[in-house]
Amino acid sequence: MSNNQNDQKDPKILVFSTEKISDPAIDLAGLLKLHYPATAYTINVPCSSGIKPRWIMHAFEKGFDGVFIAADGTDCPYSIECTTKTGELVSKVHGMMKEKNITPARLKMAAICSVCAEPFVKHMKTFHSELSAMASN
Repeated sequence: MSNNQNDQKDPKILVFSTEKISDPAIDLAGLLKLHYPATAYTINVPCSSGIKPRWIMHAFEKGFDGVFIAADGTDCPYSIECTTKTGELVSKVHGMMKEKNITPARLKMAAICSVCAEPFVKHMKTFHSELSAMASN
């Protein structure tokens, strides 16, 4: 077996996106033919504050290298506390990850608005690079 970079596993990223806010941005990225890693898989949810910690931990147990929450931010149609609740969720899961010896940097969150196709793509490329670097260390 050779040790060249092509033998490295391509990091898998699970993206939790929101139906009314970040999903349209992800769709727009596709329509604009903006390329991001093919190993990014999306699951849409109504509101990012409704994501359950166990879902994130399950993703890591099933082999995902990273989880990205494309949060609603202040645009959430369901809760004015969405940003706060989602931030608390990420903080809680970071603690759970530390207990399981999972690097907390493998979970990221950013507010992605409905027209934020380019920022979404940039987040995916950066996160993919960071996960690749973690795997090679």
